[in-house]
Amino acid sequence: MDVRTALKKQHHAALEMLKEIVEVCPDEVWISGSHPRTFWRIAYHAAAYVHLYLFQNLEAFEPWSKHRLDCTYLEGDVEVSEAYSRSEMIECLAWIESEVDHRIDELDLDAEHCGFTWYPTVSRVELMVLSLRHLHGHIGQLSEILIANGVDTEWRGTTNISN
Repeated sequence: MDVRTALKKQHHAALEMLKEIVEVCPDEVWISGSHPRTFWRIAYHAAAYVHLYLFQNLEAFEPWSKHRLDCTYLEGDVEVSEAYSRSEMIECLAWIESEVDHRIDELDLDAEHCGFTWYPTVSRVELMVLSLRHLHGHIGQLSEILIANGVDTEWRGTTNISN
């Protein structure tokens, strides 16, 4: 298996896991947590960054039509007017997942620099691994919150895709 196929399969599996978390999350948990680290905002942050890193650089980024930059940050005093609904988040995740294959196909995985200034020594392929690690860190965080509230989700080691 080549690295592009592996990256695609792991992105799809992780996004499916995040989608399940959003789908089964009770309404009261969705809006719970202390600002700025509310449940819904952690989910959006994870999705927004995995989507961003599917682009060659920040200048090439094409955000989701309902993207709100203020919702991507988990630190600082950025005020957010209202939470994304779970249905909006599911829409966002479906859109990101529809982009995964062609975005990964377009990336220069041999590039020595990832294209993002905040990671000056990270190669493109390393950024893809870093991005998945970041996404899974937040999936674990959200999963633990759900488990504490009596809801469990399924682990996906991989997913089937057509090459």
